[in-house]
Amino acid sequence: MSEEQGSGGPSFEERLRAARERQGLAPRQSASSKKLDQEPSALGIGLRVGLELVCALAVACAIGWGLDRLLGTRPIFLIAFIPLGGAAGVLNVWREFAPRQGPSGKKGQDGSPPPGSNDRGVRR
Repeated sequence: MSEEQGSGGPSFEERLRAARERQGLAPRQSASSKKLDQEPSALGIGLRVGLELVCALAVACAIGWGLDRLLGTRPIFLIAFIPLGGAAGVLNVWREFAPRQGPSGKKGQDGSPPPGSNDRGVRR
């Protein structure tokens, strides 16, 4: 470990990649990994949106039904939790697909926050 990090030599990642290539262990890009780099399909997006909405409603109905059974009330909590579940599902879909904004309110070309910011839009 006599070599210092800032000595100007190749980085650890570069040396590791070169060693893996020499040993024949370099990862190959398969068809499935190439698909991961592409945009999601319309079918995938539609299924995800539908699943988010249905799951939020199902969980809310289950909580409402369970509270009604536990407390001996009839459909009071079930009726109250149905709109809450719908709102939670819509909020989940909105969070996933809404355009992202940076700290100054400006969006990137793809809707992502500007470089150097974290998920909350705060610059480092």
